[in-house]
Amino acid sequence: MTPRDLWQRYKTLLLDEPSLGVRLDLSRMGFGEELFRERQALVERAFAAMAALERGEIANPDEKRMVGHYWLRAPEKAPTPEIAAAIRATLERVRDFARRVHDGRVKPPGAERFRHLLVIGIGGSALGPQLVADALSSSADRLQPHFLDNTDPDGIDRVLSRLGGALGETLAIVISKSGGTPETRNGMLEAAAAYKSHDLELGPHALAITQEGSALDRLALEQRFLERFPMWDWVGGRTSVTSAVGLVPAALQGIDVARFLAGAAAMDDVTRRPDARRNPATLLALAWHAAGEGRGSKAMVVLPYKDRLLLFSRYLQQLVMESLGKEKDLEGRVVHQGLAVYGNKGSTDQHAYVQQLRDGSADFFVTFVRVLRDREGPSLEVEKGATSGDFLDGLLLGTRRALHESGRPSLTLTLPDVSARSLGMLIALYERAVGLYASFIGINAYHQPGVEAGKKAAASVLDLQRKVLAALVERGARGGTCEELAEAAGAPDEAETVFHVLERLAANPERDIGRRPGPTPFAAIYSFDRH
Repeated sequence: MTPRDLWQRYKTLLLDEPSLGVRLDLSRMGFGEELFRERQALVERAFAAMAALERGEIANPDEKRMVGHYWLRAPEKAPTPEIAAAIRATLERVRDFARRVHDGRVKPPGAERFRHLLVIGIGGSALGPQLVADALSSSADRLQPHFLDNTDPDGIDRVLSRLGGALGETLAIVISKSGGTPETRNGMLEAAAAYKSHDLELGPHALAITQEGSALDRLALEQRFLERFPMWDWVGGRTSVTSAVGLVPAALQGIDVARFLAGAAAMDDVTRRPDARRNPATLLALAWHAAGEGRGSKAMVVLPYKDRLLLFSRYLQQLVMESLGKEKDLEGRVVHQGLAVYGNKGSTDQHAYVQQLRDGSADFFVTFVRVLRDREGPSLEVEKGATSGDFLDGLLLGTRRALHESGRPSLTLTLPDVSARSLGMLIALYERAVGLYASFIGINAYHQPGVEAGKKAAASVLDLQRKVLAALVERGARGGTCEELAEAAGAPDEAETVFHVLERLAANPERDIGRRPGPTPFAAIYSFDRH
């Protein structure tokens, strides 16, 4: 295809949305007009399913609940006046609480004001807030955000050590719908211990975002947390960033949450269009479907050429992969669907894995995210007539060309800038695209049985560990091998898991588990050695 042909193809397939400042270019994806004809029935089915979702039909049959994250930025579309009123009231409470923190009316007991945030959550309760915090941070931030998003003890220590003596000026935000999520509960307990080590209490330095009546909600009442904000059962974690989950930390940081919601609402309006050619979310979903042959046979590599969007691919990994990675379709047939997502940022990727993208396995398609606004203020010329931003854009366009010359498909999404409004648009665009694509492939995007299975398996390991520790205490100094202890714990078939558990416990002296080496790792003797 000649450059002139490519230019004509670009003009034909480009979606330009001036009201949003967004462009979507599918010209390098390897399909043409036939895509729209061949998949028209899929598109119509997806539009119908999306309309039903927004009307409030049950979308998560496992939990018998609606899925209403779109109502968060358009309360008037909620299926009941009560839901609409709750959304509006919560938004006003978020804004009011942030104002009172910023002006010092809400403050810690022993300091003039709060200056830091410690957000404690995992999955959707962390990834969305982290993306927003990093993408929209500035020197004008009212509170500096920090995150406990795992149950890794060393990771927790690293975050808390950065706060150091500022813990008394730190507002902890504990985010968990049920209040029983182990990682979040553990992070909260670790944070509470850190506050206590500074002669402080968690309650006067904390707020909760949780479901009414949950274990966390009850704890927040008992310990007199500063505030409690709702998590509704019709908002899933991976689509919760425009709820209190994302809005509370953003507003406290000083981000304009009204513009963030307005951007999401504006994109929602555009992605409700029934014309696939003028609907950017439908075009994205169609591109994914065509590239992966309707079964996710190619991974999506996300390359945002903007440092502020570094965390975008991590955010998309949950949104896309947790939504689309399903064993069974809506008819109960085993299909093993999914769409793998990975990425970093440009032009860092020029010096990392772009080599493989151009010359290695053709098992992917690329999404370039291009941002037109370089920075606030003028740029230095690093060469005559060229700025750092010119180099960045040149590297994007050059990589796009090099991949096309190697027959590697790509699409390019162009944003005007990285602002509260444009980030809201970006998030809403991909939320809608995921929902439409799920309809194309006939799976439920709004449940996650695999995640729940993993949680149950983890709980069983911890239960086994408790039984092994009891067996160790009973055996005393003579101890036993992993096989003997598995037998004593009533789980002879779990010797491998017992081996892994004992090896880690023995590596941590404070756990009081001794290890005497044997001729092989599996013949080591473990014993309970109270120091």
